[in-house]
Amino acid sequence: MRSDNARAGMQQAPARSLFNALGFTQEEMKKPMVGIVSSYNEIVPGHMNIDKIVDAVKLGVAEAGGVPVVFPAIAVCDGIAMGHIGMKYSLVTRDLIADSTECMALAHQFDALVMVPNCDKNVPGLLMAAARLDLPTVFVSGGPMLAGHVGGQKRSLSSMFEAVGAHAAGNMSEEEVENFVENVCPTCGSCSGMYTANSMNCLTEALGMGLRGNGTIPAVYSERIRLAKHAGMAVMDMYNKGITARQIMTKEAVLNALTVDMALGCSTNSMLHLPAIAHEIGFDFDIEFANPISEKTPNLCHLAPAGPTYMEDLNEAGGVWAVMKELADIGLLNTDCMTVTGKTVGENIANAVNRNPEVIRPVDNPYTKTGGLAVLKGNLAPDGSVVKRSAVVPEMLVHEGPARVFDSEEDAIAAIKGGKIVEGDVVVIRYEGPKGGPGMREMLNPTSAIAGMGLGSSVALITDGRFSGASRGASIGHVSPEAAVGGPIALVEEGDIIAIDIPNYSMTLKVSDEELAARKAKWQPREPRVTSGYLRRYAAQVTSGNRGAILRTPEL
Repeated sequence: MRSDNARAGMQQAPARSLFNALGFTQEEMKKPMVGIVSSYNEIVPGHMNIDKIVDAVKLGVAEAGGVPVVFPAIAVCDGIAMGHIGMKYSLVTRDLIADSTECMALAHQFDALVMVPNCDKNVPGLLMAAARLDLPTVFVSGGPMLAGHVGGQKRSLSSMFEAVGAHAAGNMSEEEVENFVENVCPTCGSCSGMYTANSMNCLTEALGMGLRGNGTIPAVYSERIRLAKHAGMAVMDMYNKGITARQIMTKEAVLNALTVDMALGCSTNSMLHLPAIAHEIGFDFDIEFANPISEKTPNLCHLAPAGPTYMEDLNEAGGVWAVMKELADIGLLNTDCMTVTGKTVGENIANAVNRNPEVIRPVDNPYTKTGGLAVLKGNLAPDGSVVKRSAVVPEMLVHEGPARVFDSEEDAIAAIKGGKIVEGDVVVIRYEGPKGGPGMREMLNPTSAIAGMGLGSSVALITDGRFSGASRGASIGHVSPEAAVGGPIALVEEGDIIAIDIPNYSMTLKVSDEELAARKAKWQPREPRVTSGYLRRYAAQVTSGNRGAILRTPEL
């Protein structure tokens, strides 16, 4: 056992005295020590129930012959952090989570790990750590929130943000907004649409790192407690069989995850997190992989914000495995990949059934024949940009209009809510990238304001920042290179014409090469917005959005 490095022999007698202080028995000292990484806290609705999940995991580990030991991971609520300086501290926690989990696991020589995350950066951060550590590891999330109900219709957090935009446009009263406040987020759990948290939790199943239902069983269902117990048992089975994380998290598994992402219509943030996870296993993931996979992968699901269905509906329809079965039946998945069940993908999904063809469209009747995400390139984004095309209305798939340029999210929101943005405009928000933000803030407030004000089918938004999974519309993010390093987005001027062609994966600034070169010669870097603390260190080390905003290492 790896844990013997910390417990066995005369050399480690002092350590044993400390284990004795922890209450370890002699019997426990001879068993595998399983770290349970708990992201429980009392500020994130998706994490407030995780103490119950952790208790269930501990029972499962002990039942199967291991010794469970809990240690923490941090988590930020993106919804609470949205719209102020707090959002600069969201993406950056992904690396803190990965680094701190690596430190705890190796310092104490755990034999195996169960990761208990839920919300946005928590899941990819722990997947990155799992890949680095290469221990037997299972993921079990806190689970998704149930949808809310307003006016007899299911609603979620994206509806709440759009209600604020509708109020700004004079289309909703303050009392109506408060009705949304009281009813859109009715339970604990990760917000109920196919936003980033639920996207990444679903992708743990596609990667093979989570048991069936990990992404979809609602947080308040007792079924999730049973799932957590089985996760504890599963990690001990992996330990006994010698199955480790990197045997599961292979290049083929990452490409499976990207394929499932396309079918589910996941958040654009997955195009930051999958490259970062791939980097940890030595796979150089180019975001352009998305387009050829998208070309052959049908979009089978339209969960909120793209459509009227929610995570509870996907769960009842058969969940992620039912989606994977649809894809495998037409040869789009590598079914030989190993999983935490000790079986292959093909063995796992062999008997999966699609119970609701309206929630999970069959492959012969998809929403679209192409996948949910697209990577656009052109002179405005030479290294790429990302759009959730499954959440774009048909009339905005091809769009051309004048640039309305803003150097911060706040300035853009003021203009949108002030009625200064009109039909046909292309809103450009720059200096919000990984380095320029710093922290690559999500732009849910401006996208929701545009939708709430009735401009979602006529206005596009482009940024070197990123979008929440709750954003919808022609919202194009991750523009690379970013403005802070002199990317072409820094050279856009008010009124320049921008042409967007999502079906043909292009985005063009209709300015001559000569004019762009002249503007580039005059461009000067901006003074950094943050000059102290963790964000300063992050800005100095972070790479571009098309690289997954990973931190620079000597080889990079």
